[in-house]
Amino acid sequence: MKRLVIFDLDGTLINTIADLSAAVNHALEQCGYPTHTVDEVRSFVGNGIGKLLERSLPVSEHSHAQLVRLREEFLAYYNEHNADLSKPYSGVADMLLRLQGRGLLLAVASNKYQAATEKLVAHYFPHVRFAKVCGQREGIPTKPHPMVVGEILDAVCVDRADTLYVGDSDVDMQTAINAGVDAVAVAWGFRPRTELESFHPLAVIDTAEELDRYC
Repeated sequence: MKRLVIFDLDGTLINTIADLSAAVNHALEQCGYPTHTVDEVRSFVGNGIGKLLERSLPVSEHSHAQLVRLREEFLAYYNEHNADLSKPYSGVADMLLRLQGRGLLLAVASNKYQAATEKLVAHYFPHVRFAKVCGQREGIPTKPHPMVVGEILDAVCVDRADTLYVGDSDVDMQTAINAGVDAVAVAWGFRPRTELESFHPLAVIDTAEELDRYC
């Protein structure tokens, strides 16, 4: 039995793709660039805002100045609209409360910037007492670097063997491998099942209820 469950946020706990797409396209429009479909933006997500915006720009426009301008436009919009269309995946809120009721420690490790990560977690899961909520911060490398997992383990004093990492992407599965913790992949997120299976997690689950058996 595990003592700590660390969750990715986007694509795992909350379906944020509509708001992310709206913010990316708003920024692109403001800067005079072509926009993208939701599916295209979905393929850009996973390595933080910087990479998301870099992937959304034409390669010929990858200058520092353009990326800074695009980031400013994105953040101004997303800070106000990051909960317009986003919503937790089916069964996730109940699953979190169920695990909490069993006495497990819960944490979030996201590549979304810290302020937005905290806002969305507080907004959608007000009754869940997360032991640690970690987003992208200055000086902390993004996943799949394992530093954020180590930070959480140190904060709650739990061993790696007693920890489960839950995510929806190749980035998440590699994070778990790099951190030396077990992983469960969720099939409802932003990446195809075949991609997740290639990392050989403990399981690839289709519903939130299935997670109980692995922790």
